[in-house]
Amino acid sequence: MNKPGPRDPRQTARQVLEIESAAVRGLIEQLDEEFDRAVELLKQTQGRVVCTGMGKSGIIMKKLAATLSSTGTPALFLHPAEAIHGDLGMLATGDVVLAASYSGSTEELLRLVETLKRLGIPMIAITASRNSPIARNADLHLRVAIDQEACPLDLAPTASTTATLALGDALAMALLEAKGFTPEDFARLHPGGQLGKRLLRVHQLMHTGENLPQVALDTPMREAIYEMSRKKLGITAVTDSANRLAGCISDGDLRRLLEKDGQLLEKSAADCLKTEPRVIHRDELASAALKIMEDNRITSLFVCTEEGELEGIVHLHDLWGLELF
Repeated sequence: MNKPGPRDPRQTARQVLEIESAAVRGLIEQLDEEFDRAVELLKQTQGRVVCTGMGKSGIIMKKLAATLSSTGTPALFLHPAEAIHGDLGMLATGDVVLAASYSGSTEELLRLVETLKRLGIPMIAITASRNSPIARNADLHLRVAIDQEACPLDLAPTASTTATLALGDALAMALLEAKGFTPEDFARLHPGGQLGKRLLRVHQLMHTGENLPQVALDTPMREAIYEMSRKKLGITAVTDSANRLAGCISDGDLRRLLEKDGQLLEKSAADCLKTEPRVIHRDELASAALKIMEDNRITSLFVCTEEGELEGIVHLHDLWGLELF
């Protein structure tokens, strides 16, 4: 008897994606009050969230531990096989264990139960059935039942691990909101890399103090030009006696003024300033500053308080290379 030939690869891919997307959609109807209690338990946890699982489930739980850690909940991964051979010392009073096993009968996880009960460490189980041995021994249970795996042989964990991954993300995001985790908190935990750059604030990049080009209204233009040259930003702020931003003078302004007025150097900054320069607040995102500059075709933004007091300046050069978009 001849075996059927292989299907078109895209046909197989479509079927896999349809099955896995259906598995994730199916989780919505499985959410219940146990999920709410799990979020509350994790929110109140004084220790770490210890994620564990064998095989493919273990890989998913490593990712969940990383997601929790990056969103304000201390977490780590504990390999269940290593746990019963000495790594149980990683567990401490105050921790919560989050264990995933689709079958709910993984031997290595079951062997952890006695130790967890002895230490008084609660366990949240992620399995397909509430009647599985692991679910019955858990303090809380989150159900991840699926209709079928996406593997054509119905052997490799595919849709089940995708569902577990999605439920883990849902749990982490619900916990993030419950704890009031903010973009500022996220930036603090991600100081490097693209994510951290996207959350940089203007005050983290602005020039202040001696690096801020600034002159008074009555400053002679000769001195104003020297200030622009010395600070090397091609512009200077002009402020009043209360340090409020009255205007600015840029290299472009100087060129235009020199074409019209041969006595420019005899005048004061107040005579030559351009009023109502573009400004931004110190707590705005750096990406917002870049967008304002690009939209208005300018290279600098002055940083001012709501009362108009000058605090600093951010230049386009400070934003180049950050890949904010």
